[in-house]
Amino acid sequence: MMRQLSGFGMVAALALVAGHAAAETPARDRLVTVVDAQHDETVKALQDWVALPTIAAEKRGTPEGAEYMRKLALDAGFQQAKIIPTDGVPAVFATLDAGAKITVGIYFMYDVKQFDPAEWNSPPLDAKLVERPGEGLSIVGRGVVNQKGPQMAFLAAIKAIQASGHPLPVNLVLVAEGEEEVASTHFDQVVAVPEVQAALAKAVGVFIPSANQNRDGSAGITLGAKGAVEFQLVVGGETSDKYPKTDIHSSNYARIESPAWRLVKALDTLVADDGHTPAIDGWFENVQPLTARQRELIAQSAKPELEAQEKALLGVGRWIDDEDYTTSLERFFSQPTVNIQGLVSGYTGEGGKTVLPGRAEAKLEFRLVPNMTKSEAVSKLQAHLAKRGFDDVRVTVSGGYGPNETAEDSVLIRAQKRLFDEKGIPYTIRPRNAGSWPGVIFNGPPLSLPASQFGLGRGGGAHAPNEWFLIESSDPKVSGLDEVTMGYIDYLYVIAEEASK
Repeated sequence: MMRQLSGFGMVAALALVAGHAAAETPARDRLVTVVDAQHDETVKALQDWVALPTIAAEKRGTPEGAEYMRKLALDAGFQQAKIIPTDGVPAVFATLDAGAKITVGIYFMYDVKQFDPAEWNSPPLDAKLVERPGEGLSIVGRGVVNQKGPQMAFLAAIKAIQASGHPLPVNLVLVAEGEEEVASTHFDQVVAVPEVQAALAKAVGVFIPSANQNRDGSAGITLGAKGAVEFQLVVGGETSDKYPKTDIHSSNYARIESPAWRLVKALDTLVADDGHTPAIDGWFENVQPLTARQRELIAQSAKPELEAQEKALLGVGRWIDDEDYTTSLERFFSQPTVNIQGLVSGYTGEGGKTVLPGRAEAKLEFRLVPNMTKSEAVSKLQAHLAKRGFDDVRVTVSGGYGPNETAEDSVLIRAQKRLFDEKGIPYTIRPRNAGSWPGVIFNGPPLSLPASQFGLGRGGGAHAPNEWFLIESSDPKVSGLDEVTMGYIDYLYVIAEEASK
């Protein structure tokens, strides 16, 4: 690939050499040169990875995805990388012993969401380089921001440190799963493997590489994430003999129950009349309210320019109940949700077909906040439906985990704040991410480790068409791929120093 240099990448990276962070990263000018030299190789590696999707929901790309992830780890310099079998999609466990006093855990997901090529402007596996007006050169492809772009930048950071002739400032333990996009169905099995657990137990914390920069160049720090539970509700001939086993003529609706209407009635009991407040019996019993500090952090992050960016990105003009931005953010971070992802029943083609469906299915998800748990949420759903006589509605849970929280004074968060302060990057701290990742597996016993997201750079369209990740930024305040890579290098050095205090 012929690199399209704007001139900013090297200038911005070298400008940081004079800062305090540069003084703490040995031979940083040499590292900048190495990262720049490996730029084309890194971009090609990212494009190749995007071209090989692992989609757990479709059983696509397994076990090939795990083997590819294992090779990526070895190519990056991990001394050992092995595939860990699970009852579902296999995971990868790798270690890099740099002879350092400090060990850091890294969480990767090598799977991606499903996609419909017809919805994309370019084929989702081609990973084409596309110019984004006002932002710079990006790669468009499924999984490129969630999370292959940030993860590839992290692997490039490891390569660059080793190529510069310096040892890493920390030892690394990598766990990479292939089921994150189906709510990490078997990830607990991976961390329970004695060898994996013993390696992670030596870590000061675990982080997932992410693209957490806004268009204005400001960065974000989150102190946790909501939990997630994915499940299906099914009504039909397979759940009760009062429903037909296949679609039948609609005239029979006069004498035979409709699975579609029955499912709609069951779904309607799960939320209040406002259409969004959960109404499952006892749902809010263990919900932990926001603390005064969390409300303070939310208020500090509620900047009008960020609200405009969010609304534009989401394609909406208002929040629920026309709430102001601060109130909407408080709801965003503190509200547990019951969301319908999709509804499927009967005929949906052109015109009518006059059928009574034999089956109706809804795909749903819970988003959980502290102190809720997956088992609690599922049991309350089942009890709620049973109490109302919906014994003919089958509940199938496909995956999930609880929320996670990390203290603001933990080593990972201290290192992020210090790094941003030293580089002059403005940032906000939010109580948690309203999305989810299985950090609770690390937060909870027996490991009880800090778990966080970290990364510069920009991207968008996760789970949507035309997903993108910025490669070369036209804005000096926003990091492109090389600056993201340097950010991970600096972060490892800062973690090493913070953990040694």
